[in-house]
Amino acid sequence: MRIVGDVLVTGEGSVTLRSHAPRSPVTRTETAARLPDSPFAPASVRSLFPALSGAAEVYLDSAATTQKPLPVIETIQRYHSYGTANVGRGTYPWATGLTARIARIRERTAAFIGAEHPDEVVFTGGATAALNAVALSWGLTALDDGDQILYNATDHASNVYPWQHLRGLLARFGRRIELIPYQVTGAGEADTDDILAKVTDRTRLIATGHLHHVFGAVSTLEELRGRIDPAVLLCFDCSQSGGHLPVDVTTLGADFAVFAAHKMFGAPGTGILYCHRRVHDRLAPFLPGGNSAISPDPDGLRPGPMPALLEGGTPNIPGILALGSALEVLESFGLDAVAAHNRALTLRLIDGLRSVPGLDFLPGPAHAACEVGYGIVSFTLDGISAADAGFVLSELGFLVRTGAHCVPAATGGAGSVRVSTHIYNTPGEIDRFVACVRSIAEEVT
Repeated sequence: MRIVGDVLVTGEGSVTLRSHAPRSPVTRTETAARLPDSPFAPASVRSLFPALSGAAEVYLDSAATTQKPLPVIETIQRYHSYGTANVGRGTYPWATGLTARIARIRERTAAFIGAEHPDEVVFTGGATAALNAVALSWGLTALDDGDQILYNATDHASNVYPWQHLRGLLARFGRRIELIPYQVTGAGEADTDDILAKVTDRTRLIATGHLHHVFGAVSTLEELRGRIDPAVLLCFDCSQSGGHLPVDVTTLGADFAVFAAHKMFGAPGTGILYCHRRVHDRLAPFLPGGNSAISPDPDGLRPGPMPALLEGGTPNIPGILALGSALEVLESFGLDAVAAHNRALTLRLIDGLRSVPGLDFLPGPAHAACEVGYGIVSFTLDGISAADAGFVLSELGFLVRTGAHCVPAATGGAGSVRVSTHIYNTPGEIDRFVACVRSIAEEVT
C-alpha cells in the first residue's frame, strides 16, 4: 500500500483519502531539539518484563500485543496455584473472595476508562468478542429494515466484519440494513466532514477506531457533537489506545467502547466492553447460560440487570485478575507519561525515516499538520516487499509487524511495515532501527 495524491492504493483497489494541509519539511536537528525528554528511563523498567530482560531483540510490535509485567504473570500463577475457585456461585471463602476481587476490578476498570458506573463495564473474551456482543446484543434487536451503520472500511477487521455479519443475519429475517463506509483523511483520522455528509435520519450507529491500528491516528469524532441527532450511537474500538494513552469514554461521548487486555499489559482472552447506561434497556443477552442475569418467561427469556446480562458462563477469571494487576502497573507509570514517551519515540522515528530513499509513509502522524504521535507508524519501501523487509529486520534483531494488518480493504495487497512502541522502548533503539531501514533501502534501490 502507498499514498498517491489523496488515494491509499491497495492490492484490490483504492480507498479515497482527504489530506490535511501538507506538513512543512522539518530537519532532523530541528525536530530533535524540540522532542521532550523521556519521563522515565525505559531501560530501568525492563526488569518488570521478563521476556525483555537480557533479550538481544528489540520488540517493536506492541500494537499486536504488549509484553507482560511480572505482577501480571504472578497473578495468573497465584490463581492457579492457590485457592482456585469459580465466581458468583459458591458460598465458601475461596469463591466469595474471588467474587469480591472481580467486583473491585470492575470498579477499578470503570475508573480507568472514565465510565461513570461499574455496571457499564462488561468483561468479555476479548475486543473482538466485545464488538460482536454489540452487534448481536444490540443490533439484532434494535435495528429495523432500512437502518444504517456508518463504519471505516480501513479499520481492523474486528470493527468491520461484525457489522457485515449482522447485516447478513438480519437479511435472513427480512430486515435489510445498510453499511455505509466513510473516508479517512491523509493524517489517518476519521473524516468527520464525510461522515456528516453521509448521516441520514436512518443512521443508528457510527463505528470508529479510537487509535487506528495501522495509521496511528486518533479519532474522537468530537466535530460531530451538536451536529448530528444525539440518538445516533457512537462505538469506539479502543484496542490500541487503551493502555497507551489516557482514554475517557465519557469525554468521548461513547455509547459503546471496547478494549483488549492483552494490548494493555494483560493476558490474552480478556476484553472490556463499555456500554453506556442509556443503551442498557436495548440489549439482549449475548451469551445466555449459567450466571446470566436472565430468567424464564412464558414468552422466552426475561433479561435482567447489567453487566451480568452479557456475562453468561464462567468468566476468564485469571484473565480478569491479571487485568487488575495490569491496570495497577499502568497507573504506577501514569498514562500521561506513557503517552508522552510514545509521542517522543514516534516523532523521532518519523523524523529519522523521512530521508530514507524509497520510503513512503501510510496515512498517519507523518502526514499530520502538527507534530503528533501515539506509538504507531507504518511505511513501505521501494524494491522490497513488506514481508521481506520484516524478515531482514528480524534477522537484524528488530521485531515488527508486516502485512495487511487485518484491514479488509487491503486484502491481497503487498502490505506495509508497522512499528509500534511502548514504555520499554528507548530512543537508542529507534535510532538503530532507522539506521537498519536505511541500510536495507540503500541495498535495494
